[in-house]
Amino acid sequence: MSMSATSHRTPVQLAATAVGAVFLLVGVLGFVPGITSGSLAFAGHSSDAHLLGLFQVSVLHNVVHLLFGVLGLMLGRSAAGAKGFLVWGGAVYLVLFVYGLVFSGDHGGNFVPLNAADNVLHLLLGVGMLGLGVILGRSAATARPATATHR
Repeated sequence: MSMSATSHRTPVQLAATAVGAVFLLVGVLGFVPGITSGSLAFAGHSSDAHLLGLFQVSVLHNVVHLLFGVLGLMLGRSAAGAKGFLVWGGAVYLVLFVYGLVFSGDHGGNFVPLNAADNVLHLLLGVGMLGLGVILGRSAATARPATATHR
């Protein structure tokens, strides 16, 4: 009897895979009219498109979400990769949060684009991903694979 592939995955791998899948979904939804309203520009603060009427997005922003999603799915295949994705991805989102505090709104340096809702989401993502990576990654590193003893 064969066990499914997901039964051998560690909690950190499952978390990275789930986060990656959500990023993929958000990236796709960013291109769907009705879910994203307004005019979708390639990049910059001039994009008046809003995902779910709340989060300012652009083509570049959506492509970054898609790439982050693919990265999460790929790195979620191993415990070390999953931990790295969550920890480093969380750090990237914390940097993006700080960037958004400095450059949000009509600032010329706001090429992503970002608004206040994006900033709050980036803070939550950063803390959440970093926390998942550290906490679940620690248990994956200390877990030892079960060994069968045959006599």
